[in-house]
Amino acid sequence: MTRDGPDTVSGPDSDRQVTGFQTHTPLSEARDRLQARVTPVDRTENLGIERADCRVLAEPIAADRDVPQFRRAAMDGYAVRSDDAAGASDRAPAVLTVVDLGPEGPHDATMAPESAVRVHTGSALPNEADAVVPIERVTEIDASSSATDDSEATDGPTHAENREIELTDPVVPGENVAPIGEDVAAGQALYEPGHRLRPSDLGLLKAAGVEEVAVRQQPTVGVVPTGEELVQRDPGPGQAVETNGLTVSRLVGRWGARAEYRNVVTDDPDALRAAIQRDLTRDVIVTTGGTSVGQRDLLPEVLAELGEVLVHGVALQPGHPVCLGVVEETPVLCLPGYPVSCIVTAVQLLRPVLHWLEGVEFEEPPTRPATLARKIESEPGTRTFARVELGVEDGHTVARPTRTKGAGVLSSVALADGWIEIEPGVEGLPEGELVAVQDWEWQP
Repeated sequence: MTRDGPDTVSGPDSDRQVTGFQTHTPLSEARDRLQARVTPVDRTENLGIERADCRVLAEPIAADRDVPQFRRAAMDGYAVRSDDAAGASDRAPAVLTVVDLGPEGPHDATMAPESAVRVHTGSALPNEADAVVPIERVTEIDASSSATDDSEATDGPTHAENREIELTDPVVPGENVAPIGEDVAAGQALYEPGHRLRPSDLGLLKAAGVEEVAVRQQPTVGVVPTGEELVQRDPGPGQAVETNGLTVSRLVGRWGARAEYRNVVTDDPDALRAAIQRDLTRDVIVTTGGTSVGQRDLLPEVLAELGEVLVHGVALQPGHPVCLGVVEETPVLCLPGYPVSCIVTAVQLLRPVLHWLEGVEFEEPPTRPATLARKIESEPGTRTFARVELGVEDGHTVARPTRTKGAGVLSSVALADGWIEIEPGVEGLPEGELVAVQDWEWQP
């Protein structure tokens, strides 16, 4: 594409208002071209684990301490010496005296032979105890009749209300005992760079003594809605409420990045050029609207003037007018103005970019199986996203199409439960087909 002057661009793409789209790049190829121009964010920050949910690690993490740090009971019962129950049977039960270890509790306490200590799940065990007998395997005996009134108090363990227990089975050493470091050993490697932290990870890190982690800073995204007809509220004749920028900016937040939701920019080359240049300090720029073949669809030419157009026109339905490019090493994604097209292209192209910026592989949204309630038509050679509602009929999950066309009907996706992705080589799906419904609003 060649530049004829400071404000005009000529070339194949500048003729699209006359000829329309001559080619549609496959989605996989569009992603490959885009990924080749994305450089992962190398900025890092240290966060307390309470604030690190869903963040991507920048450094490896190892446990600072054993988990557990002491031997503990794996269930409610009595801590015993296994030797004291050797040979125990119904005819010759082992009789153990229940003792109270005093205010210091089991930890570092000494337990005499032929004694037992009542413990609960998670309790620390006395030094000499090497097993825990479950409460249901114990017969408790009231030994008060054998107690003497002239017994002297001692500083050691005392009889717990003059109770005894009988064991009629031998006890295996280590039975129902969680050893030190059973969960995690001190120094054990836990997570590598690139791992996205989940709530369960944060719990393990806290247990292992890790209070702070180094994570990649969240990618920054400039979200620029365009269109001279757009207003934020109270539309008049010929005006429309701006929704694409709001939707995309909130999706960006769900996907682990920080969005700057800009004011609407009118369909003017100078204004569009300035809006893109303003956000070149961001990691990625997203515009909405102005990408098709109308007289006011100026963004592809402005993008070509400022930098490089990688793709214009992707084999998606809806969403084919999307335009992808790079300006001064900053990826720029120009998403279509129809609301459903905007959402589809954001999920299929912007979401992968945010993953790549974090240095992690893109994960496709999860799916659930359903039976198609009626047939869906699709265009051969185009990847189609058909919006569906899910329901249950005769005990089976069914997917009922809301729309396959109508890219401007926002309710068709906002009120849907997901969409079905129809491969380019498939010409529609018949009623009764088992399909995979994507939960595109899934948040990892």
